[in-house]
Amino acid sequence: MSFLILVRHGQSVWNLEKKFTGWVDVDLTDKGKLEAKKAGQLIKQEQLEIKLYYSSFQLRAKNTLQIIQKELGDFKNVKNAWELNERHYGALTGLNKDEMKLKLGEDKVHQFRRSWDLRPDPLDKKNPYHPLNIETYKEIPLEKIPDSESLKDTYERVIKFYNEEIKNKTNENILISAHGNSIRALCKHLFNLDNEEISKLEIPTGNPLLIELNNNKISSCYYLDKDRAKDLLVY
Repeated sequence: MSFLILVRHGQSVWNLEKKFTGWVDVDLTDKGKLEAKKAGQLIKQEQLEIKLYYSSFQLRAKNTLQIIQKELGDFKNVKNAWELNERHYGALTGLNKDEMKLKLGEDKVHQFRRSWDLRPDPLDKKNPYHPLNIETYKEIPLEKIPDSESLKDTYERVIKFYNEEIKNKTNENILISAHGNSIRALCKHLFNLDNEEISKLEIPTGNPLLIELNNNKISSCYYLDKDRAKDLLVY
């Protein structure tokens, strides 16, 4: 028996401002830092020895993990992986979600946010929000940097990384600090959700999802903060 803990980063500055964030490297709000701190406290109460920690390249996920590790008093074995980054929202990046609902209609914005294989228009490579122009991503091969992504695109990079780097280590307790869409992608794979089910899955910020594994099969799954739990559609 082992445990996989999935944590969406705490509230970010652009979460608060209701902007499509994607690969823009924004930090946590004060509320987001408190969410991460509580996440660490809840994980500590489980009295689990975590062997491996993973985070995306993005500041909000890395800082969430650092705050959690501070609560646990454990800073070992951290691997940052760009494959765990949030979905790239293309030309929607930096735009306000409520304003776009008024401009495009609520149904269209919902399609962009929740559909399986619909990509927004590509983001201009000269745009300062393009990953090519953000220092955080200088280590990523140019051919791997997207202009826009669907959830399907996000799923493919996340699951490739999971299968190659994490799956064969799940006999140990592992914690992943990532993002709404990269965690949704991982949940689609782990829970065998179809394309309609994944469109309904919401991932709360800063609330650890504890998955119990037996021989790589899920035996139980629940959020540690019961008051902020979302419907898992399963278990």
